[in-house]
Amino acid sequence: MKFLSPLLFALVVPLFSYAEGFDILIRHGLIVDGTGNPGYHADVAVKAGRIAALGKITGTAKEEIDATGLVVAPGFIDVHTHADDVADFPLAENFLRMGVTSIVVGNCGSSELDLGKLFKNIATKKVSINVASLIGHNSVREQAMGGSFDREPTAAERETMKTMVRKAMADGAVGLSTGLIYRPGTFSSSDEIVELAQEIAPFDGIYTSHMRHEDYRIDSALEEFFRVARAAHVRVEISHIKLGGERAWGQAARVLKKIEAARAEGLDITQDQYAYTASSTSLSQLIPDWAFDGGKEKFKTAFADPELKAKLVAEMREKIDERGATNYAYAVIAHYAHDPSVDGLSIVDAAKKLRGADSLNDQIETILEIENYGGGQGVFHGMNEADLQMFMQHPNTMFASDSGSREFGKAVPHPRGYGNNARVLGHYVRELNVLRLEDAIRKMTSLPANTFHFAERGQLRAGWAADITIFDPAKVNSPATFESPHHYAEGIPFVLVNGVTVIKNSAHTGAKPGQPLRPTTKN
Repeated sequence: MKFLSPLLFALVVPLFSYAEGFDILIRHGLIVDGTGNPGYHADVAVKAGRIAALGKITGTAKEEIDATGLVVAPGFIDVHTHADDVADFPLAENFLRMGVTSIVVGNCGSSELDLGKLFKNIATKKVSINVASLIGHNSVREQAMGGSFDREPTAAERETMKTMVRKAMADGAVGLSTGLIYRPGTFSSSDEIVELAQEIAPFDGIYTSHMRHEDYRIDSALEEFFRVARAAHVRVEISHIKLGGERAWGQAARVLKKIEAARAEGLDITQDQYAYTASSTSLSQLIPDWAFDGGKEKFKTAFADPELKAKLVAEMREKIDERGATNYAYAVIAHYAHDPSVDGLSIVDAAKKLRGADSLNDQIETILEIENYGGGQGVFHGMNEADLQMFMQHPNTMFASDSGSREFGKAVPHPRGYGNNARVLGHYVRELNVLRLEDAIRKMTSLPANTFHFAERGQLRAGWAADITIFDPAKVNSPATFESPHHYAEGIPFVLVNGVTVIKNSAHTGAKPGQPLRPTTKN
């Protein structure tokens, strides 16, 4: 039945299924189909990895799920993750337990370079979740340019990068990602990005960007982003839209107005968002970029040179002042391998513990020392709740965790990796009524599927892939917090991936039915 058209599948499968029995029958649930339309009560039948029928079904099945009082929705699609190591964490439990059945890796400019090899590895090792990938600009630039990045690439290096992007697209990438606050992408020009984005246009790929600025300088970042869309003639996606730092707060309406003006001009723009007012990335982002042009060794040289170190300290003090802050209390250490005893402490508290003093200079010294001893990850509290909710309500905003694979109990990571989707459904839908249930589910399902061109996913429709999430709208919740993040989402008792039950009675079954996802390709 794999090669039947969706229409023929929808007609034929129910006929023989009634005679032979379904694989799975989900009975008596509230169907919220992913389109944004009102929910309705019906049964869902699954056969051979596909949705065989919806409605009042009288057949039998090998497995039946009583969904009385539960919502039956398409599996959630997380378009912004950093789980590029998913083959090493094949159960993907932190994603699946919050209802996510498909992820996109390769975000923020960082990806595997050989995507054909990545997809083969996923298919060979077997994973529990569907996986798509972008090709990352930073990874391509680093491969092509070696260790010296604060410059324009040579003509030969540009051609090498373009060749790598074309190959990745041919291998099944969904598009190109940039991370323009990260090295070496931070050193790139807009012209360079346009040239590479033009390589994905023949494949109808999407350009996603962690923009150059997400703070009070966001206007210039948006203009660069729009320029890429115009010049390369590609669809574009703003990664984890936000306004970071007090100086930028309260401007969400103005930012959305600029995006809508660009859309009215003819640009195809969407955005994703996580449902928290804190971000997470490397603590090295607090250090000026020039200290790393040449890699970690360049930083160690600067750290050991009194004159260069004084320059670093002066620039970091200026940056804090520009932010409108007086210290680094907003920055919390998520993981510092050299000394895990400071995991979960703010930079202020870590400075007091490690240095016996918490002056601004001591805080900066702590950040520099952490980098000198291998670096660490941080959580940064810098967004405004009102802005977050305004971005959330926009019809073109989808929900994405910006999380990697989680090792349960390790370090003090951002709770979004365990709870993003559940938090939306529990906190913002049920408790605050910021969104209708049907709209929230559309933002997790059909909107990302359409945006990233995942054929026959993102809706509950006969003949489409049986990626299904079943949750209790009265109980769905994320108990994960910034202080205690290692808690799986609650109220999501069943998750199916490609017609196989992966989460059953809120526990992972060990099944690994996930597939590589390529755009516009029937899987």
